[in-house]
Amino acid sequence: MSLPYQLLVFDWDGTLMDSESRIVTCMQAAARDAGVEVPTAAAARDIIGLGMAEAVEQLFGRPSADLAEAIIDHYRRHWLSDSLPPAPLFDGARDLLARLDAAGYLLAVATGKSRRGLDHVLAETRLAGHFVTTRCADEAFSKPHPQMLLDILERTGMTADQTLMIGDTEYDMAMAANAGAHSVGVSHGVHAPDRLLRSGARACFAHLNELSCWLDQAGVSPLEKESR
Repeated sequence: MSLPYQLLVFDWDGTLMDSESRIVTCMQAAARDAGVEVPTAAAARDIIGLGMAEAVEQLFGRPSADLAEAIIDHYRRHWLSDSLPPAPLFDGARDLLARLDAAGYLLAVATGKSRRGLDHVLAETRLAGHFVTTRCADEAFSKPHPQMLLDILERTGMTADQTLMIGDTEYDMAMAANAGAHSVGVSHGVHAPDRLLRSGARACFAHLNELSCWLDQAGVSPLEKESR
């Protein structure tokens, strides 16, 4: 059976890591520390997947550069502190990455996290060895701009039609479409299945583990399907 794609690019928050609650808590705490109106949980949840600058602009209505920097600094301080329990990986995420790596896929990460934030969780989870490259929102334009994904393609030597993006938000799906790549969604993160499908996802899974079966079926040739 041939691989349907050569490169699998994962979002991090809401896709591999169940970090929604921690992100919302840190964003609300950052707002309190900066003396601005605290966003609702729903509003804070909806910016997950964006880069920090874009998230702050969406939540707080184009604050001054100094205020935006203060909010981001407070957020990162809370995220990196030990006052909150670490966000867990979704069940099966670790085993899934190991299986896909062993099967011969190239794995990468494109995330709205900062480089410091991603390196922190990669070290914490000991997953860095599975990924051939990673790209963060403070190194490129934020999703849904395609730059992060295009940078990954350049680094790996892959083409867009060899690439599948896996994420939990419409920003992930739109980034893939803008880069000319395919995408699939997982609905255990931030955005609902209909929102992911409207944004271009080829499929949407209730659980990340369903990705393996979908890839296996996508990699079966017509002749193999007829013989089954």
